Amino acid sequence: MANTFSYVAVDASGKKVKDTVEGTSSQAVAAQLRAKGLTPLSVEDGMATGLNRDIKIPGLSDKIGLKDIAVMSRQLATMIDSGLSLLRALIILVEQTENKALANVLSDVRNDVEVGRSLSAALAKHPQVFPPLMVNMVKAGEVGGFLDETLVALAENFEDEVKLRSKVKSAMTYPVVVLCIAIIAATAMLLFIIPVFADMFSGLGAELPLPTQIMITLSDWLKVAIIPIIVLVFVFLWWWGRHKNDRWLREKLDPLKLKAPVFGALVKKIALARFSRNLSAMLKAGVPILQALSIVGEASGNTVVEKATLDLQDAVRKGQSITSNMAGSAVFPPMVAQMMAVGEDTGALDTMLTKVADFYDQEVESTTEQLTSLIEPLLIMFVGIIVGGMVITMYLPMFSIYDQIQ
Repeated sequence: MANTFSYVAVDASGKKVKDTVEGTSSQAVAAQLRAKGLTPLSVEDGMATGLNRDIKIPGLSDKIGLKDIAVMSRQLATMIDSGLSLLRALIILVEQTENKALANVLSDVRNDVEVGRSLSAALAKHPQVFPPLMVNMVKAGEVGGFLDETLVALAENFEDEVKLRSKVKSAMTYPVVVLCIAIIAATAMLLFIIPVFADMFSGLGAELPLPTQIMITLSDWLKVAIIPIIVLVFVFLWWWGRHKNDRWLREKLDPLKLKAPVFGALVKKIALARFSRNLSAMLKAGVPILQALSIVGEASGNTVVEKATLDLQDAVRKGQSITSNMAGSAVFPPMVAQMMAVGEDTGALDTMLTKVADFYDQEVESTTEQLTSLIEPLLIMFVGIIVGGMVITMYLPMFSIYDQIQ
C-alpha cells in the first residue's frame, strides 16, 4: 500500500528540494529520488505529521540531543558519498537542520573547514555537542580516506544508542508517572480532605484512635512545611541538573547503581552494551586500540566500567592481550571475555564486539520488560496501601463513635 512521503533532497547543482511523493517505503522513495538525480537527505512518512510528530517546545526544543547528531551524521555521510564536497555538504546541513542550536554549531564547523581546518579539528572545538567518540572516528576516517563510511558507522552507532535509551525510558515512564500521581494524591488528601475530618472530629469531642491522631498531626505539619518542601525540591533539581555529571559525584553514585537491587543488573547491561558497541565502531574506523579504550570507558556512562577499561588499556600498553585482565574482572562477565578472546585470535575483534553489543541490547530490552511487569503490581499495591490506609484512618473514629452511641 502506497503512502505519502515528504522528503528533503539536493539536486545536481546543490540546491535543496522539498516535496512529497507516493511510495511503499522510505527506501523505495529514496531509490526513486536517486533515479531522478536527487540526493535524499531525509524521507519521512506523511503519517509522522499531527499527533505522531515530535512536539516542539520553545526553549526546550533547541537542546542538541544524540538523535540530532545521529541524523546529522547520516545526512553528511549521504551527501559525501554522493560526491558533494565536505564544505558544500556542511552548508546544506546548516540550511536544512531544524534544530537552531545545532545549526549554529554547524555554522561554526563550516567556517573552520572553510579556512582550512580538518573536520575532526572543527568538531573537537565543540566537546559539549560532539563526543570524543565522534571526533576520533572522524579523524581516523579522514586519515584513511573513508570519511563517508565512518560517518555511516557513527550514525548507526548513535541510532542504536538512541534506541537503547528509548527502551529504558519507555519502560520507566509508567512507574514514575504512577508514583508521582500517588504522591500528589496523598498530598492533596493531607492538605484538603483530612482537615475537614479533623474539624468534624474536634466538634464531637471523642478521643481519636492513634492512627487518626498521627494522620491529623501529619496533615497539620504538612500545611506548614509544604512551601519549604517545594522550594527544597526545586533547589535539589536545579543542583542535580548542574552537578549530576561531576566526577566526584559519579564516583560515589555509580558503584551504588551497579549494586542496587533489581536495577543494578540493568545498569550494568546498559554500560556493557555501550562499551562493546563503541569499541567495535572505533576499531572498525581504524582508531588505535589504546586510543579507543581511553574513550569508550568514559562513553560507557559508568565510572566503574571506565576504571576497568583503563586497566585493560594499561595491559595493552604493556604488551598484553586485551582479554588478559578481563577474565579476572568483576565488571566484565566471562562471556564477554571469551567472545573477545575468540575475536582476538581470529582477527575479528570488532565483529565479536558487535555481537556482544547486540546481545546486551536484547538483554536490556528483556530486563526492562521484566522490571515493568514486576513494578506495575507493586506500584498498584503501594497506591492502594497509601490511599486506602488514609481513608481507613479517617473512618476509624466513626466506628468508635457508633459504638458509644449504642
